Amino acid sequence: MLIKRSPNGIDLPFPSEITPRAVFESRRAFIKQLALGSIGGAALLEMASREAFAQSGQRLPARANPSYVVMDKHTAYKDATSYNNFYEFGTDKDEPAGIASVMKTRPWTVSIEGEVAKPLTLDFDSLSKLAPLEERVYRLRCVEGWSMVIPWVGYSFSNLMKKVEPNSNAKFVEFTTLADPKQMPGLNSRVLKWPYVEGLRIDEANHPLTLLTFGMYGEVLPNQNGAPVRMVLPWKYGFKSAKSIVKIRFVREQPQTAWNRAAPREYGFYSNVNPEVDHPRWSQAAERRIGEDGLFAKKRKTLMFNGYSEVAPLYAGMDLRKFY
Repeated sequence: MLIKRSPNGIDLPFPSEITPRAVFESRRAFIKQLALGSIGGAALLEMASREAFAQSGQRLPARANPSYVVMDKHTAYKDATSYNNFYEFGTDKDEPAGIASVMKTRPWTVSIEGEVAKPLTLDFDSLSKLAPLEERVYRLRCVEGWSMVIPWVGYSFSNLMKKVEPNSNAKFVEFTTLADPKQMPGLNSRVLKWPYVEGLRIDEANHPLTLLTFGMYGEVLPNQNGAPVRMVLPWKYGFKSAKSIVKIRFVREQPQTAWNRAAPREYGFYSNVNPEVDHPRWSQAAERRIGEDGLFAKKRKTLMFNGYSEVAPLYAGMDLRKFY
């Protein structure tokens, strides 16, 4: 794995050093000032805005991994937590941030089953402590043509695989997310067949980049970003990153994934970032980085595998136009 540096040779700061985190970590001092009556109405509104996008502010004991940094500027926390795809809470990008706050993420259990020697059912604390947590900065591009750069917190999914010991019949991994109509009004929509299901080939799941994710920006995941546990695969389109996972199954056959089942002509199983293959309704050659939305902001050129060329050997000999 190459350590990417800025053009002038100076290492980029770790996620814990960027300005947005310093702002949010001053929350307690801000509240103390508020209690003393020294903060005005405008500042109060700003604080309320920040609190609306935070789940609990709980820090996670993660160390920054210097092997996973990018030269791109990190997406602002507010942007990353207010522009979300989470159809269980609505199809508009701004809906999940407001509606998902009702979802209860404790207690939470995840079952790991199927073609494994040691099936498990783990609560959140046990799952999150299965391996040391790392902070990694990943680019994540959505099939709709927008992208973000986010410091995620988690560990390689391969750590979980070692724990449950998949057998020789396990060719794929299937992820099932929470589907609770009492908490998720979007389940009334017919846009997808619920629950939401995603899948990976076993070697994709075992790749070091594949992250079982518990947090972002050094804190626990906000509900709208997939709390309490989700997947992040930086070389695949955003919809491959299953959120609010309740079941992980190791299976023999390729899973019927939610978007492939809903629109097979538009969404294949692999979902790799390939700028040379257009979506049936738009080009994939360029992307819009969230936070760079000015009138004259230029779109960025989309890179093959979102720039993560180290995964290319996984698809050697495959026609990536056919297996899209």
